[in-house]
Amino acid sequence: MFDIGFSELLVIAVVALIVLGPERLPKAARFAGLWVRRARAQWYSVKDELERELASEELKRNLKDAQDALRDTEQRIRDSARETERQFEDVRQAVRDDAKALREDVESAITPPALARPPVASPDPAPAIEEEGRLASTTDTHDDAAADDTHASDVGTTADLFPPKEPR
Repeated sequence: MFDIGFSELLVIAVVALIVLGPERLPKAARFAGLWVRRARAQWYSVKDELERELASEELKRNLKDAQDALRDTEQRIRDSARETERQFEDVRQAVRDDAKALREDVESAITPPALARPPVASPDPAPAIEEEGRLASTTDTHDDAAADDTHASDVGTTADLFPPKEPR
């Protein structure tokens, strides 16, 4: 700040000694030192307070930036969650539609046409011929099949294809 060398300080000391005299010079030096110390202390106090203010402002700014970043992240997460839920509902609906179509296809493939439509009564039913060569009436049942084979739960099952075995 000030560029004062040793020679300049020596000149100031000689002038002070001449002006103040040897009796008042030590008191004046102490008084000057006291004022210099007070000035430095005040300067450091102001400097520390200014640094604390700047640090406080920087912390507030960083906190605000962090809060803004948190809000942005939270909003992105919410948007992503909404988009994921929407996509999930689309997939769920597509799976339901596919399952319904598949169920209809399987039901139409499993259900024989005779079971799908009620039988039409013909005026003259042709007699059915069994293996032994005798005529069977339309009300006859097979010995190895149950009399009530027309349950809806048995339609399209393996029980229709393979009747139960005879007890031994």
